[in-house]
Amino acid sequence: MSEYRIATIPGDGIGVDVTAAAVRVLDAVLPGLAWTEFDWSCENYVRTGAMMPPDGAQRLAGFDAILLGAVGFPGVPDHVSLWGLLIPLRRAFGQYVNLRPVRLLPGTESALRGRTADDLDILIVRENSEGEYSRIGGIHNEGRPDEFVLQESVFTRTGCERIIRYAFERAAERSGRLCSATKSNGLIHSMPYWDSVFERVGTEYPQVRTRQMHVDALAAEIVLHPDRLDVIVGSNLFGDILSDLAAAVTGGLGLAPSGNVNPERTGPSMFEAVHGSAPDIAGQGIANPVAQVLAGAMLLDHLGESAAAAAVDRAVCDVLAAGEVRTPDLGGTSTTDELGDAIAARAAELVRPALGADLG
Repeated sequence: MSEYRIATIPGDGIGVDVTAAAVRVLDAVLPGLAWTEFDWSCENYVRTGAMMPPDGAQRLAGFDAILLGAVGFPGVPDHVSLWGLLIPLRRAFGQYVNLRPVRLLPGTESALRGRTADDLDILIVRENSEGEYSRIGGIHNEGRPDEFVLQESVFTRTGCERIIRYAFERAAERSGRLCSATKSNGLIHSMPYWDSVFERVGTEYPQVRTRQMHVDALAAEIVLHPDRLDVIVGSNLFGDILSDLAAAVTGGLGLAPSGNVNPERTGPSMFEAVHGSAPDIAGQGIANPVAQVLAGAMLLDHLGESAAAAAVDRAVCDVLAAGEVRTPDLGGTSTTDELGDAIAARAAELVRPALGADLG
């Protein structure tokens, strides 16, 4: 069995607990994982003045994948933590796809009345390297009455084409439906350009049915008619907001994984839960590890270990459907470790026959 080198960055707060649970689950289904932990976090920033060392990206470059915990700590502004760790790693390793599967899991309830798992299964493909999240701009005439802020967006032909083409590929693999998030009625340069690239790339995929919706109308569509949606592609900002909304609709951020993916595999991809570090419950051992475990399943799938990934995914569904082991956010009294261990045990049961067949 191949050995994979995986870097973990547990981060802050509940990120530490849920990452430890995810590591145990992945070890249960794939023994050939060599873990290396990096203590890069907001707490590290408080101690050292940096989220990670200057050579952080170089130190991670040789790993096959990265499992990232939640980042955030009281007193450290979000823009410091994001631009000091997450965003630099995304860009250093060409992780231009932010992949966010959003679905209603067995044994959980949607925030939408009467909706079932068949209605809530959406894949959001978010551009992850440019768009509205740009360093270009600044504060001018600071402290004067005419003070103003300039924040520029960046939409390149390469950036738009590759993320939109990726979304078309994923839509072709699924139901053949793709919706693009735009706002071309208000943003007169960036979004009309995005729309034109979407239309041009779409001519290469005649089998995919397309829609273009203004992002505000699309947000309403997620709430009112999620069954009409399958794959959504959006810019950095739009994809970020829509994926959090969709996760809330399907049961909360504690159930939503994500991947920062380099499709060409010229650098490691990075996988994480969508939720934050939740300092209000940090250290209490009650955080829900499901999102981080499912992020681990995405990591395994990215490595080509589809049987192990499927076992983890199925184990999460089986344990949640049984309803005996649940953390407080799901209406239970179980701890993070108890839910993680239950998923690990079930995943090991599921993968054992496949391992036996491979060994035979």
